[in-house]
Amino acid sequence: MPAATRRVVLAANSLWNIVNFRAGLIRGLKTAGYEPVVLAPADDKLNDRIQALGVRHVPVAVDRSGLNPVGDLKLLAAYRRAVNELRPAAFLGFTIKPNIYGCMAARSLGIPAVANISGLGTVFIRSGPLLALVTALYRFALARAVVFFQNADDRALFLERRMVRADQARLIPGSGIDLSRYAPEPVPDGPVTFLLIARLLGDKGVREYAAAAKLLRPELPDARFQLLGPLDHENRTAIARSELDRWVAEGIIDYLGETDDVRPFIARASAVVLPSYREGMPRSLLEGAAMGRPLVATNVPGCRELVTDGVNGYLCAVRDAGSLADQMRRMAQIASPERQKMGDAARKRVQDEFSESVVIDAYLDVLGKLSAAES
Repeated sequence: MPAATRRVVLAANSLWNIVNFRAGLIRGLKTAGYEPVVLAPADDKLNDRIQALGVRHVPVAVDRSGLNPVGDLKLLAAYRRAVNELRPAAFLGFTIKPNIYGCMAARSLGIPAVANISGLGTVFIRSGPLLALVTALYRFALARAVVFFQNADDRALFLERRMVRADQARLIPGSGIDLSRYAPEPVPDGPVTFLLIARLLGDKGVREYAAAAKLLRPELPDARFQLLGPLDHENRTAIARSELDRWVAEGIIDYLGETDDVRPFIARASAVVLPSYREGMPRSLLEGAAMGRPLVATNVPGCRELVTDGVNGYLCAVRDAGSLADQMRRMAQIASPERQKMGDAARKRVQDEFSESVVIDAYLDVLGKLSAAES
């Protein structure tokens, strides 16, 4: 492959997504001799981290939750200008708008595209008239792309709706996890500490978590119910700051703010919780499992691929604070050695099935085949 065609574009709706979820892939691409270039909105807070990765960043503004057709056409044009200038060997899309409009731009220029469906988002969770439009956009944008799915349910839904063909669709284990960075830590003794790591969105089950904590507080007075993650005012299901402040004032939730490194918080937790309505492959559960923490999660696509009830954690019903409270109560009532046993099982599951190296190898395989096809 000539040097000029070793360039690969990675596009996401935020620079945060790239530095937190794609750093390992970027390092793997560079090791294999590719030149990664990132297309994502500017974020001054992350300049040092993107520079540390040694990649070029081309700012492309993305309105993550906007539904303005004019704005989306401008995004399509921005992607087309950037991709046309860079002329990469392939366009790698992450998150909804880059997957749709970035893949459209690449297709219009004859550039191979690889889309990563990391989750279906609010449109698919809540359905409604917007779903038909998004389905049509996906169908057109992905017509010639290789499409990675992070769980079999999402793949089946895209096939059922004819958004992709079976020959395009491949499964990968989420974004993968760096097993050396997320090393196991002993589960702490003492009163149980639950930790939910997520953007503060209704679709992540944050309200159910607060309601479950309120139910459990009288019978588990020493338990801690922690919440770690950013407020996301752009999202249509965002938790309001006033709502969060009320939970904290009532002594229901310990809000830990946001961080670039979740590991110290996981190390102090007894179990990691995620009551999400639907996921691709949830990063917070992968991180918790890799560090040897038992899990409590909803029995939905994405979560149930990682959690086996009674083995490495417990599964609860979706949108059901009472069911979540029941499973958190079970976790609190078992002895610390039993939680450690579950945590060990969680770590082994990640080692066996969700290593970052599997994801990197899948991308390198696709890029190698695209190169061979063009030779």
